[in-house]
Formats: sequence, structure tokens, C-alpha cells
Amino acid sequence: MNATLARRDVPAKLPARPEADGACVRHVLIVGDSRVQRRLLSMMLSRAGYRVTEAASADAALDLCRESQPDLVVSDWLMPGMSGLDLCRALRALPQRHYTYFILMTSRNEKAEVAQGLDCGADDLLTKPVDAGELRARLAAGERILRMERELNEKNRLVRATLEELQAAKATLDADLEQARKIQQSLVPERTRRFGRSEVNLLFEPCGQVGGDLVGAFSPGHGTLGLYAIDVSGHGITSALMAARLSGYLSAEFLDQNLAVIRRFEQFYALRPPAEVARLLNERLAADKGVEEYFTMAYATIDLRTGRVRLVQAGHPHPLILRARGDCEFLGQGGLPIGLLPDASFGEVVTRLSPGDRLLLHSDGFVEAPLPGGGQLGDKGLRDLAVRVAPAASGREFLDDLYWHLKQATGSGTAAEDDISAALLDYRG
Repeated sequence: MNATLARRDVPAKLPARPEADGACVRHVLIVGDSRVQRRLLSMMLSRAGYRVTEAASADAALDLCRESQPDLVVSDWLMPGMSGLDLCRALRALPQRHYTYFILMTSRNEKAEVAQGLDCGADDLLTKPVDAGELRARLAAGERILRMERELNEKNRLVRATLEELQAAKATLDADLEQARKIQQSLVPERTRRFGRSEVNLLFEPCGQVGGDLVGAFSPGHGTLGLYAIDVSGHGITSALMAARLSGYLSAEFLDQNLAVIRRFEQFYALRPPAEVARLLNERLAADKGVEEYFTMAYATIDLRTGRVRLVQAGHPHPLILRARGDCEFLGQGGLPIGLLPDASFGEVVTRLSPGDRLLLHSDGFVEAPLPGGGQLGDKGLRDLAVRVAPAASGREFLDDLYWHLKQATGSGTAAEDDISAALLDYRG
């Protein structure tokens, strides 16, 4: 039998198959050494609307599959040279754009033969002589499987494309966040700063790339100091933007823009009372329409000559005084956060520091840190941690050790669940 190849195309009235997207599954390759059988099957399938290609041998069929992959193959089992089983195996080994549904035709229907055909990669078997209705039904079943497979592939392609877009967007966002982190770190440029004989040390550890905490200190001179700790509601970019904005309101470099500083007699700067600063900040936030964030704040003014402290506690955790003689005390009565109510009022607490005392303003990342056994660290836990730190340690060492003890107590070991920040004043008279 010679390997003459005959091709039969879909009638002109049928729409062309969109090869690019594989939406139409209608291309059938008929393989067999009997020219009469091929023609009969080809006529049946052409009338049913299929585009039909014929191959007189398995080798010729493989060449056609390499050139243009069919959707479905109907192949005789026994042929001179390469059998239908061999053709099925060879077809499955070819690189394919999509799956090809393979039907074997055989004159025998023993169970062992059926199992052998399925094991080699065939999807279905037909018993000869082939019934036209059965052939169309089995091809229709194959079409349904192929359409589902290609729809799934298309959905997977869209998922992969979307994932790639998301990964690219995430990479861009990560780069932006990394830059934002550097900018936010620059808001606390000096972690240790001397004010006369006294010293201020700052701690800032965001739980993510950026955070909503802010700590700082400024002095208009004349032996006075402003010390603050702020915690903006929420986490992430929005909180970080609000914290950056607040850093401008309490700028140490540009006192003309600092709400906590007032110019006297066009000659020198002085510190406003803490309660007035809280009121001014509250008015600023109330005037900004669409801003839903609020923040807590502990802000203290210190007379470095006398040790007198005036403190406003606007919803922030209680500041802690570590006395040089060894005892500890918390300050404040709580109060409302800033930006929560437009007409909120704020009170002050007055106390005095002695040389060697320390004033610690801290965020709720300390007192609300979760403990392994349940509950939170709380004020008592923070006081116990502070007592563990060697009193002779420098301010910088004290904050670093305090942060280390916090991680040990909570069992976190790595990143915390909330931003952690603190401002520590070592008062030396």
C-alpha cells in the first residue's frame, strides 16, 4: 500500500477555524492503510462539519502532526510498519500546543486489547466496522473534553499573566516602600542628641516597611526642650504619610513651622504649653476634610535648668519616670486622642525631674505586646523590663536593651506585631 496523502477541507459554508485561540475544535486526522475506509470516514465527518485530513500511514500522520497539530485523531490499530499504538505513543512524545484526542479503531474488543490501547495513551476505542452515529458521538465527547481543556489552559494563561502583572506591581510597590522607609527613617535623623548636659535618645522600629509612629525632640534654646511620642491610627502607608505630615508640624529644623513653638517679641522662640499644642493639632486635623486618621500623643516640655516637666497625654500610653534612686512612676490620666473629636479639650500633668532621672515616652507597641501565655505586657510588664536594664547603661544602651528584653518576653524574636517607638530623656540638671 503506498502512502498517498489526501486532504479534504471543510465546505465553504462553514466558518474558518480560529487556529490562534483554539476556540473551535473541528480538525480531524484519519489514519489508515485502507483508502476506501479513509474516504468513507472522511465523507461522514465532512458532512458533519469537520475539517478532515487523511494519512495513509503512521509515519505520514506524524509528519502532518508536526506541520499542523490536529484536534482529534482517528487511527486504525493495525497498519504496515508503525501501528496505531506506536503512532499514539509517538504523538504523545511530540511537543504540542494543545492536547490531541486520540481514537483507535480495531476489529477486536477484548478487554486486554482495550486496556493496552488506553495504556499507550489513547482516549477511546472504536470497533470496526465503524458506525457513523457512534463515531460522531465519540468525536463529540472528545470535543467537549478538548474545549474544557483549552478553556482551562486559557484561564491558566490569564491567571499567569495577571500574576506576572501583580508581581511587577508588587516589585514597584516594594521599591516605593523601601524608598518611603528611607524617607521615614530620615524623619528621625539623630537617634542620640545632647541638649546641654542632658541627652535624648530615640527608638523607632516599624512592624512593616513603614510605620505610623513618630518620636522626636526639639529646643528653641534658653534651656527648654520639647519631647514627643506619636502613634497614628492604623498601619502602613496611610499612617506613614500622616506621621510624615506631623513631623513637619513639630519640626526641629524649622522652628517657624513648628506648632509647638511661638516667637516672642520678634527676637526669640519659646515653647507653647503642651495642652495648647494638642489643641492646635486637633484643630488642624478637624479642618482637613476627608482625613479619618487620628493619633495619640505624649508631649512634654522640660525646663532643663529646674527639671520641671509639663505633660499632655492625648490617649497615649502613660510615660514612665525612672528615678535615680531606683523607683518608677507612671504619669498622666489618659485623655482623648487627637483628631477624634473637633472640640476635644486636653489637660496637663506637672512633675519635676532630679539629676539622674529618666523620662520615657513610649508607644503602645510596648504595653500591648502579646505574651506567649496570653494577655499583654501592660504597664507593670514594661516597668519590670525597664528595671532589668542596668541603671548605669547609657541612654542608647538602655533603649536597645529594653527592646531586646521586649522581644524575649513576647517570644517574637523578630518583627513585632505593632510599631515600637520610644523617646528617652536622660536628665542631668
